[in-house]
Parts: sequence; C-alpha cells; structure tokens
Amino acid sequence: MRARRHPFCSAAVMLLFVTLGLAVTPVEAQLGGLGGLGGAAARRAEEELRKKKEAEEQAKKEAEAKEAAAKKEQPAAPASAPAQPSAAPPPAAAAAQPPAPAAAPAADTAPAFQAFSKFDFVPGEKVVALDDFTQDAVGDYPAKWNTNASGEIVTVTGKPGRWLKLAGTGFYLPEFVNALPDDFTLEFDVLTPPTFSGYPLNAVITDLPSSGAAGWTAATNSVILRLNPGAGDAGTSETQVRQNGDSAAQTTKSVTQFTKTANPVHVSMWRQRQRIRVYLNEEKVWDLPRAFLATAKLNMLVFGLRVDDPTGEYYVGNLRLAVGAPDTRNKIITEGKWVSHGILFDVNSDRIKGESYGSLKEIAGVLTEAADVRVVIVGHTDSDGDTAANLDLSRRRAVAVKAALVSEFKIDAARMDTDGKGEGEPVDKNETPAGKANNRRVEFIKK
Repeated sequence: MRARRHPFCSAAVMLLFVTLGLAVTPVEAQLGGLGGLGGAAARRAEEELRKKKEAEEQAKKEAEAKEAAAKKEQPAAPASAPAQPSAAPPPAAAAAQPPAPAAAPAADTAPAFQAFSKFDFVPGEKVVALDDFTQDAVGDYPAKWNTNASGEIVTVTGKPGRWLKLAGTGFYLPEFVNALPDDFTLEFDVLTPPTFSGYPLNAVITDLPSSGAAGWTAATNSVILRLNPGAGDAGTSETQVRQNGDSAAQTTKSVTQFTKTANPVHVSMWRQRQRIRVYLNEEKVWDLPRAFLATAKLNMLVFGLRVDDPTGEYYVGNLRLAVGAPDTRNKIITEGKWVSHGILFDVNSDRIKGESYGSLKEIAGVLTEAADVRVVIVGHTDSDGDTAANLDLSRRRAVAVKAALVSEFKIDAARMDTDGKGEGEPVDKNETPAGKANNRRVEFIKK
C-alpha cells in the first residue's frame, strides 16, 4: 500500500522553493535589491565595484612609492653640525647610575658652534648680579633700578623673557652694580623696534661722579660704548675713553651684528685691569689695552639715552655681572678643580649654547697642554623644577660637554668621565636670579 503524503509536508516543500526563488545575491543586497533586472545587472554591478577597488589600491601604491623616493632624495645633514658622540661612563660609574634616557635627535642637541669659532670671551668666576626682571611685575619700573626718565618692564612679541623699555631721555642705573673690580665681565642684551629711528644708546662703565648718575658725562674716569642699529644693513658702534677728567677722541666703526634686522644683540664686556674687550654676539668688536688707569676705582654702570619719540626707544635685558679672572690652568693643575659658569644651555635642555665656546676652548687648552691630566665633568642645576628631572638633566649636560670637547677640540674621550649632582650641591642660595646662576654650573675635577 502506498504511503500517503501528509498535507503539511507538501506545503513546507512548496514554501522552500518559493523562498529560494526570491532570495537576492550579496551584490543585489548592497545595491538595494535590483529585483526585476535579474542576475545580469547584479554581475555588472559587482564588476564595477571590483574595478573601483583595484583603482584605489593602485593609487595607494603609487603614493607610497613617491613618498619613498622623496625621502631618498633629501640631502644629508651638513658636516659642520654633526651629532654629538656618545660618552659611555666607565664600568664602575655605569653601575652606580640609572639607565641613560633615550638620546634626543641630533638637531635638538648639537651645539651651534660654527659662528663662535673665534669667540674667546670667558665669564668671571662668580656671578654677583643678574637681573632678568622676573622679580618685578610687567608694567612696573624695576625695583633695583633708578632713573630720571621713564621706563617699564615689558614683554616683546617673538622675543623671549622680559625687557626694560628705556622710553625717555635721561639715565637708567642698576643700583645693585656698585663695585667693579679689576677683573669682571658684564653682559646684557639690547633690542630696538623694527622701525627704529633715533640716537645711540650709551653703556657707560665709570666712577660715580659727585653730581650722581645724572652727571655721568662728566665722570673722572669712564669708558663709553655707544650702539646704534642705523638705517641700512649696518649699524655703528663707538667707544670713548675718559681718564682723570680728560676725554679722548671717540672711535667709530660699522657693525653688522646690530642692525634693524639683526636684533637683539648680546653685548659682552670683559675688563682685565686696564684692558677692556667688547663683543657683539660672537664678534670681538673692540679691544682697548689702556682703557682704564691702573688707579681708577670704577663702581657704576649707567645707560644714557636721548629719546624724542617711540621709534627711538631701546630695550635692555638679561644683565649679568661676574667677577674674578678665569685662571683655568692654575685651578685645574694646582687646586684640582675649575668651576665654569660660562658653559650655558638652553632652558631644560642639554643643548649647549654657542656663546659657551670661549669657556670650552679655555678648558680644552689646559687639557691639550697637560696631556696626562684626567678629569671628571660634573653638571649642576638650580632648584627650579623636579628633583629627579634636575638630576637627570645635570648628567646629560655633563655628557654633552664631554661630547663637545671630543668633537670640537679632539680631546681624548678616555681622559674624561662624567657625573651629575642635580640641585643637590648648591654653592649659593636658590632665592635670587644671581644665586640660581651660580648653582647652574659645570665643574672639572682633576682625577
């Protein structure tokens, strides 16, 4: 007897065939289900998507190939600014120090020494005065200065730090500079507006006249440095010497270091008994062997100025006075330690500033002459910032100094070890700019 199909099974089979007949392909689903156009339209759509994807992949490959070719064509870094060589400590020192941080790119750490190769300025041993105007409010006249004119502390767009704007005719006197011994160095920055049109700035080292600072032009003994950015590609600098009340003829020369576009300028003045040398940036502009009488007692720095309108204003900043002769060889060979405040770095960085060249050249000369001397280079910081970060920074700065002595002056790396003490061994109080400047130092200790 034949089995009889159940009505429910027949209905299920019929439903399955209907469902399969109505199902759409994946491409049809992406395009919204083309229904009545059938399979041919779906295949055409799928082919168009495939071609589009291939074109995108080809464009991506071509872009990557162009980028790789561009990298190969970039020139190598100039030979004049090589990356600083690494300075590995001896095994015993390496065990005592934490792992060194990853090296910064050469562009961030290589010092810009090329322009300073003839720079022989070496700051005095101890900083006795430093004013960067951070202790005064913007808009005020600095508390430690006197004047018979007008001025205020300002910030200048595009120029770091604070500046004292000299805005009127008269004198400007830093009263904390009240003793200028036989050996001292004086540094400051000068800035003018890009539209400058006015009279020279007088920077005067002198003995205090009986009439006070206002009578600086009639002082018994003085050396006057005049600066003017001029109207073209070169400015002018003048010097005038006054001894026992008699003024010598002024001497004038053109300078390219201080113009309307070469601005600001860093001024460095170095007195050694009767001699004075003046540098504008890296260039020695004046060297006067008999500028001062041996008996002269100098005790004042004054800025004198005539201002008729705002285009003739000057700005000064970063005044720094240090005393003492370097005497590097005696310090290293006889006393066993030389402390340098003239090796300077960018803020929170181990990148050595170009104006440090004179101090590096000084110690390099001693190490070259005394070829059997070995030293430990020790970095120190002030107390600003984190203690651990300062310790790491001081160590990196010592390594950078060693690297500079190796690369620039060919001192054997095996003769120099490095260390850093951070803020842990201050030689002055960290309460004033001058105290902090004394604590930021590099020591060379004979082994």
